[in-house]
Order: sequence, then structure tokens, then C-alpha cells
Amino acid sequence: MRSDPTDLRLAARLAELRTGQGWSLDELALRADVSRSTLSRLERAEISPTAALLGRLCRAYGRTMSQLLAEVEEGLGGPVRAGEQPVWTDPDSGFVRRSVSPPLAGMRGELVEGVLPPGARISYDGPSVAGLEQHLWLLSGRLELTVQDTTHRLDAGDCLRFRLWGRSAFHCPGPEPARYALALILP
Repeated sequence: MRSDPTDLRLAARLAELRTGQGWSLDELALRADVSRSTLSRLERAEISPTAALLGRLCRAYGRTMSQLLAEVEEGLGGPVRAGEQPVWTDPDSGFVRRSVSPPLAGMRGELVEGVLPPGARISYDGPSVAGLEQHLWLLSGRLELTVQDTTHRLDAGDCLRFRLWGRSAFHCPGPEPARYALALILP
């Protein structure tokens, strides 16, 4: 079993969400298109989830990844100090996600910083919330962002605004990491 406190809280929260829906592991496996054994290991904190896996689970539960991660982090009231901002790293791609302005009750928006290493690619089957409004501002590096079936090539300083209804993919062609700010607004 993993000893990381965030992994342990995330595993417990995912198990709570599934049982709260009255779903078996088999039913969630069908809804999220994830194997039953992977879900079982995840809920026992034997593995850390990848960004793609969390994306599938969030879609099944109808919440954003930030909402899910905020549910397992310590509550943040007032200013969100840099050292207190939740940071999560995808074990597969090395993608680092900082929740700069985490979800908060009564607010529909949040702000995320992402750093994608050169050559890394992350794909999502669909949005966690259909029609999620996103504004991605590339701060440094280069990024290829595919929204539905259209690939947008972004350079530092470029901004892409869109509502997400289908698949998406992030790819950093390099040679330096792609660092971006992403504003997410619930419909």
C-alpha cells in the first residue's frame, strides 16, 4: 500500500463516490472504461492514478479533476498561498498540475497551472463536465492541443478559448516543457 497521504485520501474518496452511487466495481468499470482490477487497486491505494484515468473517473462521476482533487486536499480559505496550492504529478507522463485557485463552493471557475515535459502526451476520452468552458494561455514552450478533432499549435503567449464536448489531447513537442495557465468555468 502507498504511504502518500494524498494518494490515501484520493483512494478513500474514489471508493466513497462509487459506493455513494450504489455502483459495484464492475458497473464503474463499464461506465469509466477502466478495468475492474485497476479500480480495485486504485481504491486500495496500491497504484497512483494517471491523468487519463482520473479523467475517465471524473467523467463517470460528472465532476472536474480539480473538484475531485480539492475534495482530498486540506481546505483553503482566504488567499491561496503558493506553498499551499495542491500539486499533483501524473506518474506516466510527468505532467505536473498545480491548482492555483482550487474549486470553492459558490464559485464556477478555477485556475490551474500545467507543466507538460517535452515529448509528453496526455489524452482524455471526453470532458468531466460536458460543455466545460476553458481558456488556455501558454506561458512558455510549445503545445499541440487537440480539441475534438482539431489540433491547435500554440506558441508562448497564445491563448485558446473553447467549450469541451468531446475528446482532447495535450502534446508538448519540445524542446522545452510547455507551461500554461488554464481557466476552467463550469457551464
